[in-house]
Amino acid sequence: MGSKYIIPAVLGSFAIAYVFDQLVADKKIFGGTTPSTVSNKEWWAETDKKFQAWPRTAGSPVVMNPISRQNFIVKSSES
Repeated sequence: MGSKYIIPAVLGSFAIAYVFDQLVADKKIFGGTTPSTVSNKEWWAETDKKFQAWPRTAGSPVVMNPISRQNFIVKSSES
């Protein structure tokens, strides 16, 4: 019974969100430009090549304490 109000309201909110997304992101009503790195295929290729490079080198493994947001070095239990 209440679905005759809920479904149109949800669809209407999606329509409003879509229109505002188009205005802000694509039409750029607040100004701004698209960064050249977004539209540059060579930049994407080089970035992807860097991320996929092996072997990856890193320091000691760390565990993050979510409360204080500090990283602690994990000691191996073998030593």
